[in-house]
Amino acid sequence: MPSLSALLRRGFNTPGGLETVSTLLLKPTPPSPSPRPSPLGRGSMDSRAGEEGRPRACLGEKDRVRGKASRITIASNRPKARQSAWAFLRSFSLLAAVVFANAGWAAELASTQEAQISRGKLLYLGHCVTCHQGAGQGTPGAFPPLAASDFLMADKPRSIRIVVEGFSDIITVNGQTYKGFMPPAVLNDQQVADVLTFVRNTWGNSGEAVTADEVKAVRAKTQFPTFEALVKANAYLPLPKPPEGFTLREVARMPNHPTRLIGDGKGQALYALCFNGDVWKIDIATGTLKQILFGPNYLDLKLGDTFIVGATLDAQNRLYIVSNQRNETVNPVNAEVIIYRTTTHSEGEPAEPRPWFRTSYPWGTGNHHAVGHIAFGPDGHLYVNSGSRTDSNDAGDDPKIAKVGETPLTACMWRFDPRAEKPELEIYARGLRNAYGYCWNDQGEMFATENGPNKDAPEELNQIERGKHYGFPYFFADQTEKLYPYTPDPPPGLKFELPIANLGPDGGFNGKPVYTFDAHSSPAGMVFLGDDFPPDFRGTFLITRYGILIAQPKDYGFDLLQARLRKNAQGKYEATMKTVLAPLARPLDIVQNGKGKLYIAEYCRAITFKGSLGLPGRILELAVKPPSR
Repeated sequence: MPSLSALLRRGFNTPGGLETVSTLLLKPTPPSPSPRPSPLGRGSMDSRAGEEGRPRACLGEKDRVRGKASRITIASNRPKARQSAWAFLRSFSLLAAVVFANAGWAAELASTQEAQISRGKLLYLGHCVTCHQGAGQGTPGAFPPLAASDFLMADKPRSIRIVVEGFSDIITVNGQTYKGFMPPAVLNDQQVADVLTFVRNTWGNSGEAVTADEVKAVRAKTQFPTFEALVKANAYLPLPKPPEGFTLREVARMPNHPTRLIGDGKGQALYALCFNGDVWKIDIATGTLKQILFGPNYLDLKLGDTFIVGATLDAQNRLYIVSNQRNETVNPVNAEVIIYRTTTHSEGEPAEPRPWFRTSYPWGTGNHHAVGHIAFGPDGHLYVNSGSRTDSNDAGDDPKIAKVGETPLTACMWRFDPRAEKPELEIYARGLRNAYGYCWNDQGEMFATENGPNKDAPEELNQIERGKHYGFPYFFADQTEKLYPYTPDPPPGLKFELPIANLGPDGGFNGKPVYTFDAHSSPAGMVFLGDDFPPDFRGTFLITRYGILIAQPKDYGFDLLQARLRKNAQGKYEATMKTVLAPLARPLDIVQNGKGKLYIAEYCRAITFKGSLGLPGRILELAVKPPSR
């Protein structure tokens, strides 16, 4: 039967009155043999929310009216039903009161639950999307799907407990086995209820809403019996000891998770890009935060959910921001990529982002890395990382996702001439799964970090040269065997460049050279140190490592590495690696801004794999000590 909220929309709120009602019976009617389609197009008519969060409330088979069971059977567009709503209801005054009372309740429920689902979606994008992906499809072999999930829907209290306490066990989801760990989400009771209501009523799931009271009751029986206890366990930790000759201090605590840092070039301010497209200006001296750009104000939200991890600043103080959006209005789902360029307002600050370049390609499987880092090279050109859309050219099993492996626009490095008003894309290098960070040394040579596959292959550090291929998806690091059955054969005659060998003592070295870092340690931002730094650091790179996202025997990453490069007898670079700062809370980027001053973006507050990604991190300053007097 149609929901009362639908009835309210179609009958009570139309000029024709209650024209859809044909019979109102004060006795139970036999249940339908199977659920009937909703007039809203969202499945069967019951008291649970639909895929898009609109409740399907109805008077059930045993709803009580003064002690009697009642049921409303509604038919549509019959000639006998065309009569005045008020005349009809006057004949059944008691039932009219019940209908209107329940209609008001249903409308209120619809509004409340839609708001809850809307809030839950935003929370999902901030806390869950990294592992479970934008459409809840999960990451094959690593993180289970939430879309059409039998495990999720089978036990509501269990789902609540996993979110508030975390989880470490072997589970089976939709016939597939997963072994891993999920940290607790640092969300209050209402936020947990919102995000679970969202995932339980999206992507083919249909379930009851979760309430804050239900969350509170479950949480009380966990190791963190209150939200306050969980927050205390996720407090900012003391800063690690800085390397000799440096100081380390906290500059600012972020209101949202930072994905990139950009210096103003004057040593006075930083710009912090957040996952949702917001940009904050940070006064370095005072730590004052000022939001200068709001993602929803310039992004085309009709194109879908956003994924934003790249930004840079030009000499005219214009920001370039790289936006990725998952467009589900088309089949197959599309990745919409826009590079925005701002103007500047009268005070010289970035303002009014406008599309400067746009393209698209099919959205990927559970390992869609999107288009990320953007930076100016010493030649004045813009270099942009376009990450892979797969783990290793896997097709996936989602019917909405194109089964095309990598495309000509993915797993490569782009280059643009920023002087062009209509920029043309040049493919500078290929075979890069996800070059999250890169920079240039004082000789103009380009080096990039690269995130490896879900299998246990090393992460990489590569020297990037025009026209060369770095192996993906055919090979990883120095391995010559295929990691997956679906890994394609390389084209005949294609030559690959090896990553830089790590000679230790840190970063993954285990007694023999490794190419380059511990598996899954997630190398990210990097910076080259010039004459502004002490002799032991001059001419070296510092590299942040975000840390593992796939369970390992021990934690890798969560640190800052120093890489000292030199050429071997064959003219190839190799590196010694040394940990200079640890532990850090999932450090994602590092920039120099001012003489001898470096700034590190901690994404969250977790310094171990088991820590939560939920609460946003902070900005740190690592600065050369001034000479003693």
